[in-house]
Amino acid sequence: MNKQALIDEILQLKKEKKAVILAHYYQEKDIQDIADFVGDSLELSKKAATTDAEMIVFAGVHFMAETAKILNPEKKVVLPDMNAGCSLADGCNASDFKKWKDQYPGHKVVTYINCSASIKTLSDVVCTSSNAKKIIESFPGDEPILFAPDRNLGNYLKKTTGRNLILWDGSCVVHEAFSFDKLIALYKEYPGAKIVAHPESEAQILQVAHYIGSTSGMLDYIVKSNAETFIVATEAGILYQLAEAAKGKTLIPAPSYEDNACACSECAFMKLNTLEKLYRCIKNGYPEITINEPLRLEALKPIQRMLELS
Repeated sequence: MNKQALIDEILQLKKEKKAVILAHYYQEKDIQDIADFVGDSLELSKKAATTDAEMIVFAGVHFMAETAKILNPEKKVVLPDMNAGCSLADGCNASDFKKWKDQYPGHKVVTYINCSASIKTLSDVVCTSSNAKKIIESFPGDEPILFAPDRNLGNYLKKTTGRNLILWDGSCVVHEAFSFDKLIALYKEYPGAKIVAHPESEAQILQVAHYIGSTSGMLDYIVKSNAETFIVATEAGILYQLAEAAKGKTLIPAPSYEDNACACSECAFMKLNTLEKLYRCIKNGYPEITINEPLRLEALKPIQRMLELS
């Protein structure tokens, strides 16, 4: 089946199955093009909470689809490839996390949404990079807080909120792949450029960034900025939406350590999803995300708290 035929089949199946396709910015452009909604973790969480579709097709990674299921227990939630994981979520298992948490009795637990449902059950509130600062600042100034699983986002929050957060030692392999030396060399080639970075990036990258924010925040900044050239330090998939929204502006992916085809940083997990897998999962209703009800109800509490605060 050629690409256009595949797209036509997906759109037809979507109508028949009463499905909605939610896609993260890091998905391949063909998937973004046919999605009903493209966004970052917070936007997708809100959309999942309000959809009236009977099937949610989540073109993203496992924790995102799992969050959609937590919010929509009565709906079928499918993920094109069940192996589409996340280095942050995979590096924070529930048994180790509970042992770590137990070392700090009396501390509130804030977890980045990039974690499993089991970790969410051990949390007081979850956050995304869009609302993390607001979530931290919602606690009284003297409230001791544990933050997991991303230490780079945690360190950024310590700096921006002045709070002495205790951090889980996890990181995103995509956002730690940027080369500081290559970034500086690139900036010297484009001295008028603005460097924009995701807060999951390492501290030295953030120190030289002109803007730090979530994926949607970066997009908004670039669209509204008077600058013409931008070096973008996040997963390269965002460049597709940026090119559409910020026509006429020069967008340069921040260089990674790897000498790959685009010299940028890409999430191998996100790229596991393809049009063909998307077609199969809508047609077959599989792979399906399932969560037992007691776990779902406990994981729902910190997500609802986040949505209330957002």
